[in-house]
Amino acid sequence: MIVSWRLRRKSKKNKKPSQEINSDMEMIMIPRHFCCPISLDLMKDPVTLSTGITYDRESIDKWFEDGNLTCPVTNQVLASLDQIPNHSLRKMIQDWGFENRSYGFERIPTPRVPVTPYEVSEICKRVKAATQRGEQKKCQELVRKIKSWGKESERNKRCVEENGAGCVLSACFESFASAAMEKDEDLTGEILSVLVWMFPLGEEGQSRLGSIKSLNCLVWFLKSGDLSARQNAALVLKNLLALDQRHVNASVEIEGVVESLVKLIKEPICPTATKASLMAIFYMTSSSSLNEKMIPTFVEMGLVSLIIEILVDGDKSICEKALGVLDHICDCKEGREKAYENALIVTVLITKIISVSDLASELSVSILWKLFKNHKERSEDGDDDAGGVVVEALQVGAFQKLLVLLQVGCGRSTKEKLKELLKLLNHCRVKLGCFDSSEDFKYLEKPY
Repeated sequence: MIVSWRLRRKSKKNKKPSQEINSDMEMIMIPRHFCCPISLDLMKDPVTLSTGITYDRESIDKWFEDGNLTCPVTNQVLASLDQIPNHSLRKMIQDWGFENRSYGFERIPTPRVPVTPYEVSEICKRVKAATQRGEQKKCQELVRKIKSWGKESERNKRCVEENGAGCVLSACFESFASAAMEKDEDLTGEILSVLVWMFPLGEEGQSRLGSIKSLNCLVWFLKSGDLSARQNAALVLKNLLALDQRHVNASVEIEGVVESLVKLIKEPICPTATKASLMAIFYMTSSSSLNEKMIPTFVEMGLVSLIIEILVDGDKSICEKALGVLDHICDCKEGREKAYENALIVTVLITKIISVSDLASELSVSILWKLFKNHKERSEDGDDDAGGVVVEALQVGAFQKLLVLLQVGCGRSTKEKLKELLKLLNHCRVKLGCFDSSEDFKYLEKPY
């Protein structure tokens, strides 16, 4: 196997341009037995199976995770999935990489031995015992050990998750979550940083983390923690709310949770925290039993204008989440009125159709449909300015873009809303005398 590596050298004054080009490219051969038979890449952590074939640990782990129980090279069924570290080969690869460092190879660090289920079970027992005795420092020491395991590899993370650590850490978090949050802030903060990759938790873990005591502590971190702690709290809260509506109902009753989530959007820490906050708000506004209470609260805090600002230059993931929240907000009359008042709303929604994703297109159509329904209600009430949103939509090319979306294809529910929107827009443009609608309108009669 040959891999080309570009080696830059200092140019000499008398060297011709053609000579410089030829000397810039050096070819170096990687010994075949240094490469993993699966990935064909240089091995970082070679391990040998019972068949005698050596693979890179990451590649063979993925092979087994996909449900394969054979040796990839020999195709023999393996009696054991044990992987024996090939230390001599790893040392040879490290030495070879060091000798060829001038070609861009970096020395491969010595890998750590993966954590075992027995080690995880033992440390969970120790965390449980220390929690029962109220030994805060001991718990913190053990949590940091678990955290260090997770940082070493994805394999370690899976091993920790699968052996009950999430439930034990949730119980520890609840136990040390008290009225005086500052007292145990270091420990509970460390637990949050580990719990972000522990979901989904088991039933007992959910119950512990979803208790009023734990939720109060989560909200305290959202309000008063440092930047990292606030981000972790938002992620854990988002994951928790996604599991059960009971946690949503309990969280909205806690003082300061709404303000803290909106603040994370208004004063963003990082995209991850913004997305987590949007999703938490999405779950809080998705329940019909909570809509009448929660949506007006978010509207009063200026969430609509914040979301529209996010949509202007947000990436795909943020746009989809922001549109999802805005769609829920527009289920309420107060939300529609506030969105209707924003001068950018129609333009922003039209630009997100087709250009972002299928989900963003469907959500944008749904929001437009609700706003136009609001326009119809205002027109019936005699509001002379109610037609403004429709005229603005025509000015930014809404009719043509919605027609393209109808022809390209979308969900059944979205199609019905699209047809209603197009008929309303068509009626308006005919009324204004700006277009001859006969050619475009015929597409609405087709059975898409």
